[in-house]
Amino acid sequence: MEMQKIRLHHTMPNSLVNGPGTRFVIWTQGCSFNCPGCFNPDTFSPSGGREETVENLSGQILECQDRIEGITISGGEPLIQREALRQVLSLVHQTASLGVILFTGYTWVELQHLPQIKALLNEIDLVIAGRFQLSNRLGASLMGSSNKTQHYLTSRYRASDLDVPPAEVVISADGEIHLSGIDPLSW
Repeated sequence: MEMQKIRLHHTMPNSLVNGPGTRFVIWTQGCSFNCPGCFNPDTFSPSGGREETVENLSGQILECQDRIEGITISGGEPLIQREALRQVLSLVHQTASLGVILFTGYTWVELQHLPQIKALLNEIDLVIAGRFQLSNRLGASLMGSSNKTQHYLTSRYRASDLDVPPAEVVISADGEIHLSGIDPLSW
């Protein structure tokens, strides 16, 4: 099997607001949904961000495994790159037992019809599905809007685990400021 590359918008190795516990967050690059009011419009372009090998990304996650509870995958639209994501998660799960939460703009029904989706879902504990709808904005319990649905694929998480702080501001070692969370602050 040939290892793929993955296009990333950003990664954050220690978020406290993108799921239960401390999490390694992956924001993929590329999204064609273009939901009005999306907090991450910089992720829309499929040519933006940076390219990373799946081995490199899985290595970065494994370097943090003793300090994190799990991985959260957001975007952009992560399922555009589902085979690369499956490879990353498979490599991580060979060594570490980290929980995985995936945000997708696909509805649960749409997601079921995607090629190669079952192998990826076998690596995930919770899927939060559906396009962001500004008119149904919620911004609580990891739900951006009330139309989104939660799909618990394992018993690792339950709804009460999703009551996390709504936002965080992270300043990286090189001085970059990153806003994150389901109800992030804005400038």
